[in-house]
Amino acid sequence: MSGSLEQERVEQELIQLLTPDGERREHPDYRFTGSDEDIRGFYRDMVLSRRVDAEATALQRQGELGVWASSLGQEAAQVGSGRAMAPQDFAFPTYREHGVAWVRGVDPLRLLAMFRGVDHGAWDIEETHFGPYAIIIGSQTLHATGYAMGIERDGLVGTGDADRDTAVIAYFGDGATSQGDVNESFIFASSYNAPVVFFCQNNQWAISEPIERQSRIPLYRRASGFGFPGVRVDGNDVLAVRAVTAAALERARSGNGPTLIEAYTYRMGAHTTSDDPSKYRMADELEQWRLKDPISRVRTYLERGGLADDVFFAAIEAETDTLAAELRASCLALPEPALTETFDWVYAEQTPYLASQQAGYAEYVSTFEEEGVR
Repeated sequence: MSGSLEQERVEQELIQLLTPDGERREHPDYRFTGSDEDIRGFYRDMVLSRRVDAEATALQRQGELGVWASSLGQEAAQVGSGRAMAPQDFAFPTYREHGVAWVRGVDPLRLLAMFRGVDHGAWDIEETHFGPYAIIIGSQTLHATGYAMGIERDGLVGTGDADRDTAVIAYFGDGATSQGDVNESFIFASSYNAPVVFFCQNNQWAISEPIERQSRIPLYRRASGFGFPGVRVDGNDVLAVRAVTAAALERARSGNGPTLIEAYTYRMGAHTTSDDPSKYRMADELEQWRLKDPISRVRTYLERGGLADDVFFAAIEAETDTLAAELRASCLALPEPALTETFDWVYAEQTPYLASQQAGYAEYVSTFEEEGVR
């Protein structure tokens, strides 16, 4: 299929409420019901999460983080879906959902601490309802499905109580759809009518593997083979992502089972900081996607509609500078962990055997006289 025909097919299937030029669109099945204040909030979320991403990338380049997985270009997919969640909903991320973490109230310092190697990602899961980052590709989809099956059996689905009914959202990329775990989770979710939304950020590249080599059909159509609906949304349109995800989550909370959302977006940065995308993709492809930048289109909409002025944008820019400076200083000041702490993170309640191992190790370390040996 020629590039122009392929692009035409994508556009026909794509749910879009805000064009790259900042123009609002109507859709027969999905509407953005939020306010202008909500849209200004989305803009702020996206700008701040992008700055966190940029600062983390810079820190890694300077040797302060071991690695970093950039979310550059995927801010609308993450902020739109994250803002669609109810407080009681639970998210299971991969290792790239920095924007979702932001809107769920996770301190970005905790993300940097994990990639710096000084803790395991010690944010408050009970408070944020945002699970630990999953490094193993696709494994979190099974965790999400199992959790969703559990909340359904706990009577937290389909009660009609908006403060009680709960859904789960599982994030993964297009490359993960080739993993067995993801397809197994689809089977279990469908068979048990689990209240889970599978949110695939199709950023076009599974490291160096393009999407056309991964699937002969659009990813969202795979859902029909498992017996639940799939939908493709413009992943660079925060309003459309918000509307589509809200509908899918409400469907799950109401007891109508899973949905697959394919957020059609683009990874403008490297897969991780250990990757060089110039070796496998053309520069003009990146430039074409820059014209669809998720942040630029919201800014254009706000400016054209007179919904935000220079003072608003300047205040957010100043906020990003402050956030970046504080994040850098806090990251560099993170204390090195004591190896004895390793024993504290194995079980929720430490076993006598582990306690004795910890005590023995602490005694062994105490025999060293050199400073800094722990």
